[in-house]
Amino acid sequence: MDAMDKMWLSIIAVLIMGLSVFLITFARAKTKGIIKGVLSFLAFIIMLLGLLSGLVSIM
Repeated sequence: MDAMDKMWLSIIAVLIMGLSVFLITFARAKTKGIIKGVLSFLAFIIMLLGLLSGLVSIM
């Protein structure tokens, strides 16, 4: 993997993490009940994907 691939993977990881932050903020502010729980869990899974992408870009 060359430097450009790592750069793009890092940018994608940051965008994925930003999406998860937006989703958890929306879930906690605008929803309640089971939908809040599902959206929070989905945001957690998306954050893990962003973390893994970031780790891959470092290696």
